[in-house]
Amino acid sequence: MRSNELTTYTRGDLMISGPDEAVVLKLATLAIAAEPAITASGIPAIGEYWPGEGGVNGGLFPGGDKPYYLIMPTGADAESSLEWGSYGQELDGAKSPWDGQANTAYLISSNREHDHPAAQFCAAYERDGHKDFYLMARREASFLEITVPDVFTKAYHWTSSQRSAYFAYTMDFGAGWLDNNGKLNERLARPVRRKFI
Repeated sequence: MRSNELTTYTRGDLMISGPDEAVVLKLATLAIAAEPAITASGIPAIGEYWPGEGGVNGGLFPGGDKPYYLIMPTGADAESSLEWGSYGQELDGAKSPWDGQANTAYLISSNREHDHPAAQFCAAYERDGHKDFYLMARREASFLEITVPDVFTKAYHWTSSQRSAYFAYTMDFGAGWLDNNGKLNERLARPVRRKFI
Protein backbone atom coordinates (compact mmCIF):
# COMPACT_ATOMS: atom_id res chain seq x y z
CA MET A 1 0.00 0.00 0.00
CA ARG A 2 1.28 3.46 -0.81
CA SER A 3 1.54 5.96 2.03
CA ASN A 4 -0.92 8.42 0.46
CA GLU A 5 -3.67 5.88 -0.34
CA LEU A 6 -6.83 5.95 1.85
CA THR A 7 -9.72 3.58 2.26
CA THR A 8 -13.02 5.43 2.62
CA TYR A 9 -16.41 4.23 3.82
CA THR A 10 -19.44 6.49 3.22
CA ARG A 11 -23.05 6.03 4.31
CA GLY A 12 -25.39 9.01 4.38
CA ASP A 13 -23.64 11.76 6.36
CA LEU A 14 -21.11 9.29 7.79
CA MET A 15 -17.66 9.13 6.26
CA ILE A 16 -14.75 7.10 7.68
CA SER A 17 -11.41 7.37 5.98
CA GLY A 18 -7.96 6.06 6.85
CA PRO A 19 -4.81 4.36 5.52
CA ASP A 20 -5.60 0.97 7.16
CA GLU A 21 -8.46 -0.80 5.34
CA ALA A 22 -9.07 -3.27 8.23
CA VAL A 23 -9.48 -0.42 10.73
CA VAL A 24 -11.86 1.48 8.43
CA LEU A 25 -14.02 -1.64 7.94
CA LYS A 26 -14.07 -2.33 11.69
CA LEU A 27 -15.12 1.27 12.46
CA ALA A 28 -17.79 1.13 9.75
CA THR A 29 -19.17 -2.11 11.24
CA LEU A 30 -19.29 -0.54 14.71
CA ALA A 31 -20.97 2.60 13.34
CA ILE A 32 -23.69 0.56 11.63
CA ALA A 33 -24.34 -1.52 14.78
CA ALA A 34 -24.45 1.56 17.03
CA GLU A 35 -26.77 3.52 14.78
CA PRO A 36 -30.10 3.93 16.59
CA ALA A 37 -33.15 2.42 14.95
CA ILE A 38 -35.22 5.46 14.07
CA THR A 39 -38.35 5.10 12.04
CA ALA A 40 -38.95 7.43 9.15
CA SER A 41 -41.77 9.05 11.13
CA GLY A 42 -39.61 9.66 14.21
CA ILE A 43 -42.06 7.82 16.48
CA PRO A 44 -40.37 6.30 19.56
CA ALA A 45 -40.68 2.59 20.30
CA ILE A 46 -43.59 1.39 22.41
CA GLY A 47 -42.81 1.99 26.08
CA GLU A 48 -40.27 4.75 25.32
CA TYR A 49 -40.70 8.37 26.36
CA TRP A 50 -42.13 10.55 23.58
CA PRO A 51 -40.36 13.90 23.91
CA GLY A 52 -42.75 16.80 24.39
CA GLU A 53 -45.86 14.58 24.43
CA GLY A 54 -46.31 14.09 28.17
CA GLY A 55 -45.38 10.45 28.59
CA VAL A 56 -44.43 7.15 27.00
CA ASN A 57 -45.73 5.72 23.75
CA GLY A 58 -48.40 3.13 24.53
CA GLY A 59 -48.84 2.10 20.90
CA LEU A 60 -51.18 2.84 18.01
CA PHE A 61 -54.73 2.22 19.25
CA PRO A 62 -57.33 1.47 16.54
CA GLY A 63 -59.74 4.02 18.04
CA GLY A 64 -63.08 4.81 16.50
CA ASP A 65 -62.90 6.79 13.27
CA LYS A 66 -59.12 7.27 13.23
CA PRO A 67 -56.25 5.44 14.99
CA TYR A 68 -54.23 7.36 17.56
CA TYR A 69 -51.24 6.81 19.82
CA LEU A 70 -51.95 6.50 23.54
CA ILE A 71 -49.54 8.49 25.70
CA MET A 72 -49.13 7.71 29.43
CA PRO A 73 -47.27 9.93 31.87
CA THR A 74 -45.00 8.21 34.39
CA GLY A 75 -43.97 9.12 37.92
CA ALA A 76 -45.64 9.38 41.32
CA ASP A 77 -47.74 12.39 40.28
CA ALA A 78 -49.27 10.41 37.39
CA GLU A 79 -51.56 8.25 39.53
CA SER A 80 -53.83 8.64 42.50
CA SER A 81 -56.04 6.29 44.52
CA LEU A 82 -59.60 7.63 44.23
CA GLU A 83 -63.26 6.64 44.04
CA TRP A 84 -64.96 6.45 40.66
CA GLY A 85 -68.00 8.32 41.99
CA SER A 86 -71.78 8.49 41.40
CA TYR A 87 -72.52 5.29 43.29
CA GLY A 88 -76.13 4.27 42.55
CA GLN A 89 -76.51 6.49 39.48
CA GLU A 90 -76.80 5.17 35.94
CA LEU A 91 -74.87 7.54 33.65
CA ASP A 92 -75.66 7.01 29.97
CA GLY A 93 -72.83 9.28 28.79
CA ALA A 94 -70.10 7.14 30.39
CA LYS A 95 -70.71 3.75 28.81
CA SER A 96 -68.39 3.81 25.81
CA PRO A 97 -65.99 0.86 25.82
CA TRP A 98 -63.65 2.73 23.37
CA ASP A 99 -63.91 6.45 23.93
CA GLY A 100 -62.37 7.40 27.27
CA GLN A 101 -62.15 11.04 26.19
CA ALA A 102 -65.93 11.29 25.65
CA ASN A 103 -66.66 9.35 28.85
CA THR A 104 -64.39 11.65 30.86
CA ALA A 105 -65.86 14.81 29.33
CA TYR A 106 -69.32 13.61 30.32
CA LEU A 107 -68.24 12.74 33.87
CA ILE A 108 -66.63 16.11 34.55
CA SER A 109 -69.36 18.19 32.95
CA SER A 110 -70.35 21.19 35.06
CA ASN A 111 -73.14 19.54 37.03
CA ARG A 112 -71.04 16.50 37.96
CA GLU A 113 -67.50 17.79 38.46
CA HIS A 114 -67.23 16.94 42.17
CA ASP A 115 -68.93 13.54 41.84
CA HIS A 116 -66.19 11.78 39.84
CA PRO A 117 -62.79 12.06 41.54
CA ALA A 118 -60.96 9.62 39.20
CA ALA A 119 -62.13 11.36 36.02
CA GLN A 120 -61.51 14.80 37.54
CA PHE A 121 -57.95 13.89 38.49
CA CYS A 122 -57.16 12.71 34.96
CA ALA A 123 -58.82 15.68 33.23
CA ALA A 124 -56.91 18.15 35.43
CA TYR A 125 -53.53 16.51 34.79
CA GLU A 126 -50.93 18.49 32.87
CA ARG A 127 -47.52 17.44 31.51
CA ASP A 128 -45.21 18.96 28.89
CA GLY A 129 -47.77 21.73 28.34
CA HIS A 130 -50.55 19.28 27.41
CA LYS A 131 -53.91 19.61 29.19
CA ASP A 132 -55.90 17.04 27.19
CA PHE A 133 -55.52 14.02 29.48
CA TYR A 134 -58.47 11.81 30.37
CA LEU A 135 -59.44 8.58 32.17
CA MET A 136 -58.96 5.67 29.76
CA ALA A 137 -61.93 3.59 28.54
CA ARG A 138 -61.98 -0.15 29.16
CA ARG A 139 -60.74 -1.16 25.69
CA GLU A 140 -57.97 1.43 25.86
CA ALA A 141 -56.98 -0.09 29.23
CA SER A 142 -57.04 -3.62 27.77
CA PHE A 143 -54.84 -2.45 24.90
CA LEU A 144 -52.33 -0.81 27.27
CA GLU A 145 -52.24 -3.94 29.44
CA ILE A 146 -50.94 -5.75 26.35
CA THR A 147 -48.53 -3.10 25.05
CA VAL A 148 -47.03 -1.45 28.18
CA PRO A 149 -48.08 -3.32 31.34
CA ASP A 150 -44.80 -2.47 33.09
CA VAL A 151 -45.56 1.26 32.94
CA PHE A 152 -48.45 0.73 35.38
CA THR A 153 -48.46 -0.04 39.10
CA LYS A 154 -49.45 -3.71 39.57
CA ALA A 155 -52.94 -2.96 40.87
CA TYR A 156 -56.49 -2.22 39.77
CA HIS A 157 -56.92 0.95 37.73
CA TRP A 158 -60.23 2.66 37.01
CA THR A 159 -61.49 3.07 33.49
CA SER A 160 -64.04 5.70 32.50
CA SER A 161 -66.43 2.98 31.27
CA GLN A 162 -69.40 2.49 33.59
CA ARG A 163 -70.82 -1.01 33.92
CA SER A 164 -73.96 -0.18 35.90
CA ALA A 165 -75.35 2.24 38.49
CA TYR A 166 -73.11 0.63 41.13
CA PHE A 167 -70.08 -0.62 39.19
CA ALA A 168 -67.42 0.65 36.74
CA TYR A 169 -64.79 -1.31 34.84
CA THR A 170 -61.27 -1.69 36.19
CA MET A 171 -58.11 -3.19 34.70
CA ASP A 172 -55.83 -5.19 36.96
CA PHE A 173 -52.35 -4.42 35.65
CA GLY A 174 -50.95 -7.04 38.03
CA ALA A 175 -52.86 -10.08 36.74
CA GLY A 176 -54.25 -8.74 33.44
CA TRP A 177 -57.94 -9.00 34.35
CA LEU A 178 -60.63 -6.65 33.10
CA ASP A 179 -63.12 -6.59 35.97
CA ASN A 180 -65.60 -4.29 37.62
CA ASN A 181 -65.53 -2.67 41.03
CA GLY A 182 -68.00 -0.80 43.16
CA LYS A 183 -67.85 2.91 42.39
CA LEU A 184 -67.26 3.68 46.08
CA ASN A 185 -63.99 1.72 46.15
CA GLU A 186 -60.70 3.52 45.84
CA ARG A 187 -58.64 2.33 42.87
CA LEU A 188 -55.82 3.93 40.95
CA ALA A 189 -56.61 6.58 38.35
CA ARG A 190 -54.05 7.10 35.58
CA PRO A 191 -54.36 9.82 32.93
CA VAL A 192 -53.75 9.14 29.25
CA ARG A 193 -53.89 11.34 26.18
CA ARG A 194 -54.15 10.87 22.44
CA LYS A 195 -51.70 11.75 19.69
CA PHE A 196 -52.93 11.65 16.12
CA ILE A 197 -50.39 11.30 13.33
